[in-house]
Amino acid sequence: MKSKLLLIVLLLGSLVSAQKSSLKNFLDYSFPSQLSTSATEAAICWADNKEGARNLFYAMGPDYRPMQLTDYSEDDGQSILQPVFTKNHDAIIYVRGSAANRQGEIPNPTSNPDWPDQAIYITNLKTHGSQKLDEGHSPLPYNDKLLFLKSGKVWLIDSTGENAQQLFEARGQISSLSLSPDKSTLAFVSQRGDHSFVGVYDMESGELKFLDPGIDRDSNPVWSPDGKMLAFLRIPYEENLIFIPRREGLPFRIMKADPKSGKAAEIFRADPGSGSVYRNISARNQLFWTTDDKIVFPWEKEGWTHLYSIPASGGKAELLTPGKLEVQYAAQSPDRKTLIFNSNQVDPHRQHIWAYDGKLRQLSSGASVEWNPQIDGAGQAFCLGSTATNPANVKRIGNDDLIAVTEEPEFPADNLVVPIPIELIAEDGLKTYGQLFMPSNIKAGEKLPGLLYFHGGSRRQMMLGFHHREYYHYAYAMNQFLAASGYVVLSLNYRSGIGYGMEFREALNYGAAGASEYGDVLAAARYLKGITEVDADRIGLFGGSYGGYLTALGLAKNSDIFKAGVDIHGVYDWNAILKNFIPSYNKLARPDFAKLAYDSSPAAVMEGWKSPVLLIHGDDDRNVPFNETVRKAQKLRELGVEFEQLVFPDEVHGFLLHENWYRAYRATKDFFDRKL
Repeated sequence: MKSKLLLIVLLLGSLVSAQKSSLKNFLDYSFPSQLSTSATEAAICWADNKEGARNLFYAMGPDYRPMQLTDYSEDDGQSILQPVFTKNHDAIIYVRGSAANRQGEIPNPTSNPDWPDQAIYITNLKTHGSQKLDEGHSPLPYNDKLLFLKSGKVWLIDSTGENAQQLFEARGQISSLSLSPDKSTLAFVSQRGDHSFVGVYDMESGELKFLDPGIDRDSNPVWSPDGKMLAFLRIPYEENLIFIPRREGLPFRIMKADPKSGKAAEIFRADPGSGSVYRNISARNQLFWTTDDKIVFPWEKEGWTHLYSIPASGGKAELLTPGKLEVQYAAQSPDRKTLIFNSNQVDPHRQHIWAYDGKLRQLSSGASVEWNPQIDGAGQAFCLGSTATNPANVKRIGNDDLIAVTEEPEFPADNLVVPIPIELIAEDGLKTYGQLFMPSNIKAGEKLPGLLYFHGGSRRQMMLGFHHREYYHYAYAMNQFLAASGYVVLSLNYRSGIGYGMEFREALNYGAAGASEYGDVLAAARYLKGITEVDADRIGLFGGSYGGYLTALGLAKNSDIFKAGVDIHGVYDWNAILKNFIPSYNKLARPDFAKLAYDSSPAAVMEGWKSPVLLIHGDDDRNVPFNETVRKAQKLRELGVEFEQLVFPDEVHGFLLHENWYRAYRATKDFFDRKL
């Protein structure tokens, strides 16, 4: 009897373990994003995606207990964006729905005959009732009204949703709305194709003027604390291509302008040569004007994305973040006294939170990853963060630790492994990096299949924890699931990615200029084959977008090494991608470069493709046109190469439906199970 009971217990334990190790469990988490704070109160808000159901949450001090505001329950692909508190803190305004493409089409991944829109909503903090105000985005509270953008124009509406009217008429597409501290003047950017202007609109007189207009691309207006002056970025127009290295260009400048006269003067110019190209960080604005009359901005003067400051009157730039590190997210406290940001200083494989208020202070550390730091009106700091085995949550930054505001108690963290950081050397001598996911409880002498995972971008960095982007949160969970399923997975941070300095990111001959990063793919394959537990005859590769490009390149160049692959919305011909992002691109006008771009593409080496592949793509992809997969599949048919397909009608590049992520990764696992 005891033996039967023991058998039942063991079987039940195995069943529970198997259920917790399912793909659904690994993807069943809440992903927080759009963290925002009140400028005057102890309050924060954020969006949350739980298996495709996206909702708005908020928390008030001093306890900051999370409260759900909206009650959307369907996996409908409708994002929640740009939440902001109203002036009197009785409501939160937010945007629901994604942005339109060049043709004005809002994504509709559910193929709903009642086509969705992108609209602005307001939800009351007491009643939790939501009301649609108007179609549009970029809400900016203005007294008891609301400024917002619709169809590239500025609109004004009552907070009740009444009396909507266009504020003024101007050519170009308007963006980057910013009210002066006294709310008397609205600054904005007017995008006009190959140039842009910074403009100001007097909310009382209705006067409109552009600040020192010229042929450059002016952007990112920031008001001085007293509201008397404006600073903005001035980036010279250059006819550049993308997906090729660019280490220098015409130097960017910072201008300071008098909004009354419209006159502007240069207060900073980047040094010519390496690092002269402007490098964006993740921030609401690229410039920060502090209370001690200094302007802080990012610059790659030393080959790394650092923060610098200059006096608002002009002068020598001071380095604020010395060392070999990359700043990615940055924000400013409402009183403008403190800058808070994340970087991979000290730990190149993770990002932690730092602050600068005259001196540099580290606010978080350890075996975790943090991003999107913010400070609320009470001076309390927050961020989003994850670990190697726990997905992202909202965190309050304490004196010595991080305090979870939200938690994921049902997530099967015990079934995840802590990835191992590795370094690789390609044949040309360049060092690259990665994370190795080794299955737990490998039996002695057991040989397992190996997989290479490639992120997209290529301006990305996978880290030793769940990623800050939703797309790669899914990818990290998938790598963990594959490891739990008996695969050895190597996630490769190949050259042209971020996190390791400008020269690594702008690697010579990468992408459309020669595909030099393929040397990193081969180095990773050699590393995998050298692991005792890996069966060298069962190695596959997969990835999305740029990662799909490297997957296709690997299968076309080395089917002798890579026995199967999953190519998710991957690049087939660089010329088509360049045309998609730069409509004016004409390969006939650049025959030598067009040939180099083609020769750097999977399209040029398809004759060597022998291994089976699974092709996955959404046919409303706005980044990698669906035709890239159509043409790739046509060539595979001509060559007699085995392929399978999974197509998502009306889905975009970064899948909006949770169900489509689940289906894509379930098909990936099934394909590798059958082929490896």
